[in-house]
Amino acid sequence: MQDYIVRATAASAQIRAFACTSRETVETARAAHNTSPVITAALGRLLSAGLMMGSMLQGDDILTLQVRGEGPVRGLTVTADADGHVKGYPIVPDVILPANSIGKLDVGGAVGPGTLTVIKDMGLKEPYSGQVELQTGEIAEDLTYYFAASEQVPSCVGLGVLMEKNNTVRQAGGFIVQLMPFAEDETITKLEENLKGLPSVTTMLDAGKTPEEILNTVLAGMDVEITAKSPAAFRCDCSKQRVERALISIGKRELQDMIDENKDVEVGCQFCGKQYLFSPEELAALRERATKE
Repeated sequence: MQDYIVRATAASAQIRAFACTSRETVETARAAHNTSPVITAALGRLLSAGLMMGSMLQGDDILTLQVRGEGPVRGLTVTADADGHVKGYPIVPDVILPANSIGKLDVGGAVGPGTLTVIKDMGLKEPYSGQVELQTGEIAEDLTYYFAASEQVPSCVGLGVLMEKNNTVRQAGGFIVQLMPFAEDETITKLEENLKGLPSVTTMLDAGKTPEEILNTVLAGMDVEITAKSPAAFRCDCSKQRVERALISIGKRELQDMIDENKDVEVGCQFCGKQYLFSPEELAALRERATKE
């Protein structure tokens, strides 16, 4: 099944909801960063959230999700756009931890205490930024808290990544359900009842449920209306020109130090791992551009 995102409304538009399946997206990230299973799960959850939150944007808006924690992964960064494209990376990709107390990958242990920052660049002078303390480090609960505390939108976020025995990604995806300000008590009570007995996201995906069917399960009996469906994918927009600009920004002295070593310099993209090679002659040309700028 190709990765995709759906948007929906329910209970006469008192609820808006999003769901995605993101196995290929998360597997692409796993392969690019050679992540351990627990970091694949952590990054995969954040990538799935990025896809759905990106679909809340418009036009050229860009969303960035940053998790910074005291755990061994130290941090995760994901950026997404309104067209279903997402990319992301962990600071430390190869963390190995024992399973948590319920036998699952210990994402909370890998992340540890810290902060979640959400940045929305909507083309204004200053991007919107909201930050909250991590509640569990498990990502879904932290985003649920973020929506309530920072955007004042009561929400429920479910995210999951299931691994194969060979450490590739078997299933990945999630849902976000949000109550509108005019939601009636009856609607809220019904949603709470539905959430009580809800299977995990990975259980539903592994049983073959589509994003539409996941929303129909979460919002059972609430007249779900699917309003949009769009493809999703891991896509990095790095280029040699962008890396050149980054090298120019480090300054003439640092570029001269690289030139003095008289070796080719390899610069990797944090998001996708692609390597760009610069010869001493190319570095000298960049130094000249840095002098002019």
